[in-house]
Amino acid sequence: MALVSDDDLVSACRGGDPAAWAEVVDRYGRLVRSIPRAYGLDDHDSTEIAQVTFTVLLNSLDRLTTGTRLAPWLSTVARRHTWRMLESRRRETTGAVDEAQLVHDDQRRHEQQQADAEWVRAGLRQLGSKCRALLEALYLRPESSYGDVAKELDIPIGSIGPTRARCLTQLRSLLEHSAPEHSAPEHTGSIDDTAPTSDPEVNHAS
Repeated sequence: MALVSDDDLVSACRGGDPAAWAEVVDRYGRLVRSIPRAYGLDDHDSTEIAQVTFTVLLNSLDRLTTGTRLAPWLSTVARRHTWRMLESRRRETTGAVDEAQLVHDDQRRHEQQQADAEWVRAGLRQLGSKCRALLEALYLRPESSYGDVAKELDIPIGSIGPTRARCLTQLRSLLEHSAPEHSAPEHTGSIDDTAPTSDPEVNHAS
């Protein structure tokens, strides 16, 4: 077509001349597509960037000043949208990696907890029957009170505290000698010196 300058093309496009718009797309389409390709995007993404870029131009025709050079103007728009697409892809990838890592960490935590629990159970199996029965009653059935435990095991309620302390010492010794490759839990799994009970005053019984 006879129109050759950018100003003439912009003026004709403002007037709704489809031939002028086709000339703009034909003249600068390759330039616009080359920018996302230079950043490593494929043909599909490059076409999408080109469509967005020319849409921005179409919506900006009335704001372009005389003397505006379309090549650098379109290049700037294409570059900005390329950056936005790349940043969006980076965030999506990072989010997917983070989520996968969280799932992996949760799985590892679960496996570690299972291993620790089995480790403690193995230690309990090595204890004498009286200590094993006492610790299982106190720690594996936390809803039981000292009164319940004393009645179940037929022992004086006042002896539970001191006996528990001695049994825990034995259990810790067994666990230290059978420690697996991973680090031992700080408080021997879920077992510590404070037994769960609904009768806390008997902790001080002698």
